[in-house]
Amino acid sequence: MKITGTFDVALEPMETYAKGVEGNNLGRMSINKSFHGELSAESKGEMLSAMTSFKGSAGYVAIEQVAGRLSGKSGHFVLQHFGVMESGQDKLILEVVPNSGTGDLTGLTGKMKIRIENGQHYYDFEYSGV
Repeated sequence: MKITGTFDVALEPMETYAKGVEGNNLGRMSINKSFHGELSAESKGEMLSAMTSFKGSAGYVAIEQVAGRLSGKSGHFVLQHFGVMESGQDKLILEVVPNSGTGDLTGLTGKMKIRIENGQHYYDFEYSGV
């Protein structure tokens, strides 16, 4: 199954444990999202990031707990993010953590892509198992 929709996101800086050195800055942020469309859900999570001294090169990892309805089925699941950017070219992977689905979403597997167009955030979610 493939679905597409929009989402709103708010990121808030949090205190970091590790500090960057020699031009590499580490950061930590909270994630709060509202998904709209066939995925009608709220999520909360945390992001760790590294910004390098080279413009357009960075990396991040994140985990977010998603709670709501997916194509009419209710439950929770966890998304894991892995992103890198090199000279402005990004690679981003979001996957459902295996066996994280609950309720009607038990058995959920899938991958999500994120797009930003004219300031609006979109998700493309390809999933199965429910």
